[in-house]
Amino acid sequence: MPFLNTANNEQDGKVMRQFAVIGLGRFGASVAVSLAKMGYDVLAVDTDEHLVEAIVDKVTHAVQADALDEESLKALGIRNFDVVIVAIGHDMQASILTTVMLKEMGVETVVAKARTELHGRVLAKVGADKVVFPERDMGARLARGLVSKNILDQIELSPDFSLLELVAPEEFVGQSLAESAFRRKYGVNILAIRRGPEVLISPGAKEIINEGDLLVAIGRNDRLQRLGGD
Repeated sequence: MPFLNTANNEQDGKVMRQFAVIGLGRFGASVAVSLAKMGYDVLAVDTDEHLVEAIVDKVTHAVQADALDEESLKALGIRNFDVVIVAIGHDMQASILTTVMLKEMGVETVVAKARTELHGRVLAKVGADKVVFPERDMGARLARGLVSKNILDQIELSPDFSLLELVAPEEFVGQSLAESAFRRKYGVNILAIRRGPEVLISPGAKEIINEGDLLVAIGRNDRLQRLGGD
């Protein structure tokens, strides 16, 4: 009998995705809690009773189970989840075998955490739909933050293109988006402006940039870095 409903939940007429997170170390617990705060159904799984107890009040369900026990995963209805995140970090073999098992069970999307490039390649080979490198990516973000005075976050969409969040550069404050000429001068597009609790999606050309605005831009990596300054 599945632990959560076999069908997606509906909330306010919208289909809600269901997530399962296997492995509740710092990365796995952070992902699980973040998804739960966003309103999604989240099942958190770990073999460590203490880690499960620490998160039980922060997610939809938290259970102690062995990810390598296929029958236990079936009992949880794991194949019915839209996305399963394999966040096992200390045991590469366990993360690989769990990924294989999940795909064989018919899980639609498996996201697996990798510790090394080799680990990541193996995970991709055995069926992981997406491989993430939290330690490496965190290091890259820190490095960007250290060398750039404006860049807050950067998400790589491909080897050449990224989505960038940055504090509005001083020279643009008081100008409209048209006057700032982001597209013509820098070759990037501004997708949104975060202004305190307010988020302006697809701001118009006449929108004035205020001090403290956070700009969400998309473009080629080299041009985004120019925009971020050094």
